[in-house]
Amino acid sequence: MKFYQAEVRLRPRKRGFHIVTDEIMEALPQISKIKTGIIQVFVKHTSASLTINENADPTVRLDFESHFNKMVPENAPYYVHTYEGPDDMPAHIKASVLDSSVQVPITDGKMNLGIWQGIYLCEHRNHASGRKLVLTVFGE
Repeated sequence: MKFYQAEVRLRPRKRGFHIVTDEIMEALPQISKIKTGIIQVFVKHTSASLTINENADPTVRLDFESHFNKMVPENAPYYVHTYEGPDDMPAHIKASVLDSSVQVPITDGKMNLGIWQGIYLCEHRNHASGRKLVLTVFGE
């Protein structure tokens, strides 16, 4: 069994849902050495998350952002954690709803995603720095 790991800092992105599949592949070229395995992608932040979804139509990502903003609004009167700005507490909630990691099978040195699937970085803050990802690949 082989194990590879890398930490990558993504460029800062505006609030929204962003496809980062290609950046992940570029950051860990050793994935090509794995015939059968798994890649785990973990975001090291509490106000951003990861998910897998539609990679072809960009309106899907816009609809995700619109829906999450309605589902988890800013300035809710019951929020106590408010000193980091009105987008902070909703960002924490959104990150917990979606999750901080995804796993994808590796087959013949490539991520074995569906034809219309991509990995999203879900940026929940208005002004975030570049997010750090830990990429771990293991397999034969």
